[in-house]
Amino acid sequence: MQEYEDLKRLVAEVENDISKAEGGNKAAGTRVRKQMQGVKQAAQVVRNRVLEIRSAQ
Repeated sequence: MQEYEDLKRLVAEVENDISKAEGGNKAAGTRVRKQMQGVKQAAQVVRNRVLEIRSAQ
């Protein structure tokens, strides 16, 4: 499922900024929050896709 692969890619991209934010970098923390919003939206797309698959069966 392509939507799930997109979600995994988004999570992997945020990893570097998370470690910077843990170190106290405020700009990295802002980037993490913005990227997490994208992860949230991508997760919703995956949820909707799974419902579509289930309904089609």
